[in-house]
Amino acid sequence: MESLFIDPYLLFLIAGIVGFFMAFGIGANDVANAMGTSVGSKAITLKQAVIIAAIFEFLGAFLAGGEVTSTIRKGIVDPTIYSDDPNIFIIGMLASLLAAGTWLLMASSRGWPVSTTHTIVGAIVGFVIISKGISFVSWGTVSNIAGSWVTSPLISGLLAFIIFKTAQHFILNKSNPENAAIKVIPIYTFIVAVVISLVTARKGLKHVGITWTDNEIYLYTVIFSMLISFGTFIYLKFNSAKIKTNGVESAFAVLMVVAACSMAFAHGSNDVANAIGPVSAIFSTVNNEGAIGASSAVNTGVLLLGAVGIVFGLAFLGRHVIRTVGEKITALTPSLGFSANLATSMTVVAASYIGFPISTTHTLVGGVIGVGIARSAKDLNLDSIKKIITSWLVTIPIGAAFTVLFFVILRLIFGV
Repeated sequence: MESLFIDPYLLFLIAGIVGFFMAFGIGANDVANAMGTSVGSKAITLKQAVIIAAIFEFLGAFLAGGEVTSTIRKGIVDPTIYSDDPNIFIIGMLASLLAAGTWLLMASSRGWPVSTTHTIVGAIVGFVIISKGISFVSWGTVSNIAGSWVTSPLISGLLAFIIFKTAQHFILNKSNPENAAIKVIPIYTFIVAVVISLVTARKGLKHVGITWTDNEIYLYTVIFSMLISFGTFIYLKFNSAKIKTNGVESAFAVLMVVAACSMAFAHGSNDVANAIGPVSAIFSTVNNEGAIGASSAVNTGVLLLGAVGIVFGLAFLGRHVIRTVGEKITALTPSLGFSANLATSMTVVAASYIGFPISTTHTLVGGVIGVGIARSAKDLNLDSIKKIITSWLVTIPIGAAFTVLFFVILRLIFGV
């Protein structure tokens, strides 16, 4: 077996730093995306968005981020083809993380909402092509992921359209919408709580050593969701006079907080894989003294690293993309923003639940477009939508190109 090119502990440190860099980029771009609707609809302030995201992104990544990680880890390429070249494999994973993180920071500083899933997939494809050749890429897997980049915004857009239409029918168009909101909004919060509870209980709690039967999961999910729903009802009831004074949208602003929590949790559970997948691959290879396996257990410490990096990225650089998504696609109200967020979180959590990586960016933009159509298609900013789609199209080739560049540089530095 070929010996590692540097000391394992130094390699752990380098991989951790580079992984944190990638997670920082995710926080700056995708998490800002997730919170953009909440800030854009004026339901919460930017400071509140950062606090909410910090808590629920961390919980989603740490408790429920393991399943998708394994898909990114070995879905695009069979890592065993590097069994005789563990150093090349490690250098390639480092180059992929550096490439993806660099592009995300460039895009985020300019307010471009690009896909981190696009970015890391393109980066790893670039590594495989330069190191082994185009025939070694698992193009079937890549095409399936690419298909989700089309289907996820369509599904989210349709769900957002339906959710907003139900809100119109049961609340907004009623003769007394404020009273209707007090009765109906707790039902929406129940649905949001169920989405979060199921994904956490069924696949997240195992990371902290808790194992429940299916019946226990369903029972605790219903109890927790009913408590959240009841708490929402009590809050709205006690603030009914304020809701009547400020209008029904103020009630949806309360709901947006719950939806924002769901969206942040969903994003953390799905997109942490884009940062920690390559890091997990490096750690596994080093721990096995250069042996590359077809699979590896998710390291809790690596999950923690990705979760913290995401939160820092949002806090320090997230405001730019927040403005793009929250204000430049369509004018958002709390009811519209809630509908888009709930549809997005349901789509992303479902994908994370089955271990299938999708783009949160595409899913959320699809949801925002869906509510824009539900209200009035003429209110959509087509120029902004075109610019966003263009940024999506260039992300994969740029990710691949940057990887090639960093791969060559790292080989020269370490003499591999």
